[in-house]
Amino acid sequence: MRNIFKYGVVVVLLLCMKSTAFATHIVGGEMFYDHLGGGSYRVTLKIYRDCKRGTAPFDGNFNDEGKKTPPALLHVFDASGNLVRQVPMGIPVVTQIPPSINNPCIQTPNDVCVEEGKYEITINLPSLIGGYTLVYQRCCRNNTILNLTNPGNQGASYQAFIPGPEVVLNNSSPRFDNFPPIFVCNGLDVKFNHKATDLDGDELVYSICSSYNGLDACCAIITVPAMAPAGAGPSCPNPPPFCPSVTAAPPYPFTNYVAPYNASYPMASSPSLAIHPTTGLLTGIPTINGQWVVSICVEEFRNGQLLSKHYRDFQFNVKPCIVNVVSAVANQTSKCQGDTIQFSNQSVGATENHWDFGVIGILSDTSKLTNPFYIYPDTGTYIVTLIINSGKPCTDTIKKTFFVYPRLDVNFAPQNLQCLKNNSFNFNAGGTFVSLTTFKWDFGETAIPNTSTLKSPSNVNFTSAGTYFVKLVAKQLVCIDSFIDSVRIMPRPIAKINNFPTLVCDPGKVSFSNGSVTDIPAGYIWQTSDSAVYTSYEPSHIFSPPGVYGVTLTLIRGAPCPDTSKASIQTFTVFPTPKADFVFSPSITTIFDPEIYFENAASSDVSKWLYEFGDGGTSTFMNETHYYILPGKYGVIQTVKNRFDCSDKIEKVITILPEFRFWIPNAFTPDENNLNDIFRPVTIGVSNYSFTIFDRWGHVIFESDDLSKGWDGKFKGKPCKQDVYVWRIRYSNDVTQKYELKTGHVTLLNNQFEY
Repeated sequence: MRNIFKYGVVVVLLLCMKSTAFATHIVGGEMFYDHLGGGSYRVTLKIYRDCKRGTAPFDGNFNDEGKKTPPALLHVFDASGNLVRQVPMGIPVVTQIPPSINNPCIQTPNDVCVEEGKYEITINLPSLIGGYTLVYQRCCRNNTILNLTNPGNQGASYQAFIPGPEVVLNNSSPRFDNFPPIFVCNGLDVKFNHKATDLDGDELVYSICSSYNGLDACCAIITVPAMAPAGAGPSCPNPPPFCPSVTAAPPYPFTNYVAPYNASYPMASSPSLAIHPTTGLLTGIPTINGQWVVSICVEEFRNGQLLSKHYRDFQFNVKPCIVNVVSAVANQTSKCQGDTIQFSNQSVGATENHWDFGVIGILSDTSKLTNPFYIYPDTGTYIVTLIINSGKPCTDTIKKTFFVYPRLDVNFAPQNLQCLKNNSFNFNAGGTFVSLTTFKWDFGETAIPNTSTLKSPSNVNFTSAGTYFVKLVAKQLVCIDSFIDSVRIMPRPIAKINNFPTLVCDPGKVSFSNGSVTDIPAGYIWQTSDSAVYTSYEPSHIFSPPGVYGVTLTLIRGAPCPDTSKASIQTFTVFPTPKADFVFSPSITTIFDPEIYFENAASSDVSKWLYEFGDGGTSTFMNETHYYILPGKYGVIQTVKNRFDCSDKIEKVITILPEFRFWIPNAFTPDENNLNDIFRPVTIGVSNYSFTIFDRWGHVIFESDDLSKGWDGKFKGKPCKQDVYVWRIRYSNDVTQKYELKTGHVTLLNNQFEY
């Protein structure tokens, strides 16, 4: 019962600690060992954490409340993956890594903080075939790491391998001499000696490699006894009931990289991060600010046999550094500038300058000026040195190669436009160069010749019109210069008549369309076969009578390339146009006799007719009879076509006179027998009509302005009683064009229900 209670206390304590104990941001680490003899080994584990972005202590240390965190557990596995031993590593010795890159000329950033937790323990391991693997696992890394996927859920596995007696009897692992700088500068060289020491004097080979993944955010540490997980969250959506109390056996997976980064290209850099395999010198230039995980491996060889592979991963913090002092010299614009070189000092923070212009054998080739010039005694290659703030705490030196050769600057004179016919160009290399300079001309594929090595090639002919680039390349000693310009060859003009109509009917008015092509203004002469002449760009002409005609366009171009071009349409036909006509009868009629007969009177060559009668009706017959519904005047149009599709039309006016009639009954019987059920007038020639019914007391019981509607003897849907009713009708008489009013009486006869 006591043990159960104790276990419960441990679980509760760990659950209370999870918000801090599992939040440690690991930024690197390594594990190595020293063989002390008799199977005893001193194991050293170094863990580095980001003390700016996480407040959790190291494993086995005390938190801010003075409570001890779970211990760092060392696991020992045999070659078959069996757990041999699990050992707490005690309390770490914690020290802060100074934020320095050993360069007093760079201002140290104040937002980077790394602490080292160093564990040491001595264990005894008897000699074992296959050896031992020592492991410590942890989670988690910084969420802001750029080269890993979901870095806040990726941990670390730090291992050391002790080879078995079948390989070597005694061995101590290599260990790195210094921890890398905790920050490096964006755009500046990284030069860090990543050298390791091996107590046995074994051969060491260095490489950039992948780091190992470890525990995740659900189970960030290994504890004894097993404990509840850190809890659900974005990095642990489905926590297990309990976390393991023993580390899984090796091998372990590598960390997962974000493309394009990988084990050999772990961070954005140009040139890429690289390590010398023998010296361990790590070089490269970072190009993107941020945090990057980098892992370095060192392989241990004895007598050509690999004993172990030791590794360390760490976090590079790439920062936009403020450089106080940098020695810099601008590049040469050309290797062939003559013997006088003007130097441009681009240094930062320089208070004193010392130039050495690199002339061997003399001491006078120096200057203290900021931007000196120097006249060299001979051509050649010189190593120029600039030292700024020499002898002061913050100094810098740069060496740069300069070339001193005669000035080279070539060109050739611009060429005038030439005509395609008989074009011929002469070129001559100009500018500044020496007699030993060689030349190469490239005139392009349309030129004859295509190329030349002469200084002044002549009679270069281009076989087609257009604009072409001519390139001159000059080589003088180690220098090359080039010059490009264009030449233009004017094409011959092209006279063209566009879109001439395919159908022209007499009299045919044709607007000429000019499609001519010419690079410079030209004159135009149009001539027709019926002797008309025009000089405008796009004239018009009427072709008549029917017959066969031709048109010629002459384009005349003047200087600088006089030329002439002709285009013609040899034959096109003007077809005869038919004559539309028709007669109709009667010529005048009324709405009582609205039938009109139309008789064709068009010319005999007509093959198609179309009548439009003015009331929406049409016909395609040669002769036709048409009925009009309403009186009025109608414009009748006849359109005719002949077999050449030439057409003519004529319009004549038809008059349909109105007629007037008015009749109304004096009684009706709305008994729904379909005989005399509706009371309404019968009218012809009436408009603006209104119809009203009154009872004997003057009440309106029906009204309408629709000639087709009458009174059905009802009021509000109910039959009216038999009686005499008064009606009133207003209308316009279409014949007299007068407004008329009529009134009268009507007798309603029925036996229905009365209202």
